[in-house]
Amino acid sequence: MAQSAPDATGKETRVLTTDVPARLDRLPWSRWHWMIVVGLGTVWILDGLEVTTVGNIAGRLSEKGSGLAVTSAEITGIAAALYVAGSCTGALFFGWLTDRYGRKKLFMITLVMYLTATALTALSFAPWWFFTFRFLTGFGIGGEYAAINSAIDELIPSKFRGRVDLIINGSYWLGAIGGSLLSIVALNTSIFPLNVGWRLTFALGVVLGLVILLVRRHVPESPRWQFIHGYGDEANELVGQVEKEIEREKHEPLPPPAGSITIHQRQSIGFGVIAKTVFGKYPKRAVLGLSLFIGQAFLYNAITFGFGSILNTFFHVATDHTGYYFAVIAAGNFLGPLLLGRLFDTVGRRIMISSTYIVSGLLLFGTAWLFDRGSLDATTLTACWCAVLFFASAGASSAYLTVSEIFPMETRAMAIAFFYALGTAAGGISGPLVFSDLTKSGVVGDTVLAFNVGASLVCAAGLVAAFLAVKAEGRSLEDIAAPLTSAPAGAPG
Repeated sequence: MAQSAPDATGKETRVLTTDVPARLDRLPWSRWHWMIVVGLGTVWILDGLEVTTVGNIAGRLSEKGSGLAVTSAEITGIAAALYVAGSCTGALFFGWLTDRYGRKKLFMITLVMYLTATALTALSFAPWWFFTFRFLTGFGIGGEYAAINSAIDELIPSKFRGRVDLIINGSYWLGAIGGSLLSIVALNTSIFPLNVGWRLTFALGVVLGLVILLVRRHVPESPRWQFIHGYGDEANELVGQVEKEIEREKHEPLPPPAGSITIHQRQSIGFGVIAKTVFGKYPKRAVLGLSLFIGQAFLYNAITFGFGSILNTFFHVATDHTGYYFAVIAAGNFLGPLLLGRLFDTVGRRIMISSTYIVSGLLLFGTAWLFDRGSLDATTLTACWCAVLFFASAGASSAYLTVSEIFPMETRAMAIAFFYALGTAAGGISGPLVFSDLTKSGVVGDTVLAFNVGASLVCAAGLVAAFLAVKAEGRSLEDIAAPLTSAPAGAPG
């Protein structure tokens, strides 16, 4: 039911009472939810494929006859920095548009941008062309993070939200495994010419993206976004269609929804209101989000930024064999969210977030101690990294889950974008500045210091989570953080 009334600013708006959130949250898992996961979640595989592929082909691109006159340092330096810069700016730009114009429009636009930029990267003929489209590829991927995370959390039932979000974010590492193994084949000059193989790695990303695009066409707009932005009838119609589809699939009627909310419908929310809400109304949650993203960014850079250099320098692993080791630790990264994800919905957010951060930090401290004693070789160091990243990956994925669910609906995509951009900048700019010289120096003590810095920061983030993490498991998003358009407004947590 709807009626007109002035909102907090005195502007005349429609007041709507709706049970759409309760209807979505009480749905059992179904084929419709699998379609959401495949259509939206698989983009992280593309991101993992992108980042890993470029890292692995850096040496090949710098070789004479590659078709591109660049050095390995320019690929790992300039190109990587531009990709990071594109991701940060894309997340912020598209995050704002996603909150304003809807999830569906933006997750289609950002994927098309990624596909176009990746295809044009494969056609690079000069360094400036390659660098330009690395930036634009990152721009599209950054936008995907904001649009996709917000849509997934608003469409997945509350009792499954934690594990689904973690596994989807963790699927980045499936792409990393694919990128590592793909580079071994694509860079084999007995199979593909020197100037062709690296282009095919980008072409594969385009093919996978096109498949995702075909599925994504069927993913609907978020009903939660619709009823707040003046499309209440469309939201009811969409949820009704999904309910009928699931009842046919399960051969039984759905239980009645529990509760409803009343909101002032508004077409848009100003950026100033969003910033004031995130940092003024929810300062503890803002500190939590910042801590989680910065902690995981520095831990990952402590291990992965100098990954190849550590294996080459200390254990004399050939450059063309490091891909095998990376595939192993990437598998450990994916298994963490896959096996631990359910516990975030059952044991609870606070215990699991804090424990995954602290345990991964303690294991990295232990790895640093063994490395300093000279007790590790390439295989056992990789095994230690697998153990660290098994827990760290679940923790890092929970950072995205956390900022997605602890702020009001109208700010969700922008909040994800802000914390993602900050974490990405910390990992892609500050991280390399801190760890590059340490891991490449060939001095054991320098590498140990890098490990210890990363371990310290991730443990500190875990302690912050122990005190500030929000009890969000099994709760409706509107219960965790009432919409800004609520009537009456909810109190901050």
